[in-house]
Amino acid sequence: MPPTEETDAATKLTVGVPRETREGETRVSLTPDVIRQLSRKPFEIVVERGAGELAGFTDSAFEDAGATLVDAAGDVYSKAQVILKIQRPTDDEISQLREGQTLCALLQPLTNQENVVKLSEQKVTALSMDAIPRITRAQSMDVLSSMSTCGGYMAVLLAASNLPKFFPLLMTAAGTIPPAKVLVLGAGVAGLQAIATARRLGAQVEAFDTRPVVKEQVESLGAKFIDIEMEESGEAEGGYAKELAEDHIKKEQEAIHAHAMKSDVVITTALVPGRRAPILITEDTVKEMAPGSVILDMAGEMGGNCEVTTPGETTVVHGVTIMSPFDLPTRMPFHASQMYAKNIATLLEHIAPDGALEYNMEDEITKGVVLTKDGEVLHEPTLAWMKEKEGTA
Repeated sequence: MPPTEETDAATKLTVGVPRETREGETRVSLTPDVIRQLSRKPFEIVVERGAGELAGFTDSAFEDAGATLVDAAGDVYSKAQVILKIQRPTDDEISQLREGQTLCALLQPLTNQENVVKLSEQKVTALSMDAIPRITRAQSMDVLSSMSTCGGYMAVLLAASNLPKFFPLLMTAAGTIPPAKVLVLGAGVAGLQAIATARRLGAQVEAFDTRPVVKEQVESLGAKFIDIEMEESGEAEGGYAKELAEDHIKKEQEAIHAHAMKSDVVITTALVPGRRAPILITEDTVKEMAPGSVILDMAGEMGGNCEVTTPGETTVVHGVTIMSPFDLPTRMPFHASQMYAKNIATLLEHIAPDGALEYNMEDEITKGVVLTKDGEVLHEPTLAWMKEKEGTA
């Protein structure tokens, strides 16, 4: 018996996209182009009106792509089996989630364990996009890499707009202007994008990373790699940076000092998952930098890589402009949303290939992203946090 519209609709998974509520968030979790792709598969998409407005996506574009528009977030939560968000939910949003519903967002479980516990108490299946394992099969779902690409690009543009100098070499009737000198600390995805962008703008670029393996990538982008003899590699499992011993950090700071004081712009990207960002630029280094220089500290949300950074703000310290904006990708929401949407849609297709949610906990990707299920916390760092909290109560 051929499938009818009624039976076909019954097999579809309803996915909801509410408007983001966090102040300053301009992105949307699904975009019309990705919804069009999902609509050809067993998914039905429900979108709150105005959800994509700040990112440049109109309600009519969502409708044309096949989405159903609803007037309020409550309608999204009541109709959808899966809720797709960018920012972690507020307490009010958690209260709207029902037992057995699935939430997928950037839940930041290493620093927001209480949120994870609340989701388990609500008996929600919580998937964290920033817990995608860094394996080849999951590259198309890697939101951290996508957003780091946006952040690294925007960091250079912000730094350039605040530097009272040209970036490129200019030969003019008024004389020759040398290119700006840019130092990038950390050569992960954000750092490599910052290097590439600074080079395109014509700057001379140097870069440092505790992981020697990235040297070839840095040099392939036309930057000079700063070699520091380290007894310990800074690379952890999965390609992330790891926390180094105090004496190693001191050695880094001394080497960075010599290069930073000659730089017009320093962009820092060093993060250690779940830990305070390492201090790479001391106040003494800032004092030695030329007046008008710019430090763009991308690690502000985790305390900052510069000793005198004020997270989330732009300050001038010893004549140096120190910028530490949060959520750089929100400043280019159109492409940031498109990239996020493609990542989250790929994960959605992974856990619901035929329109039915399947949580194979033997699968490395699924095991990595599922934080809570059936009222239980499955995320090991959160479980350890809960145990430690019980022990101190």
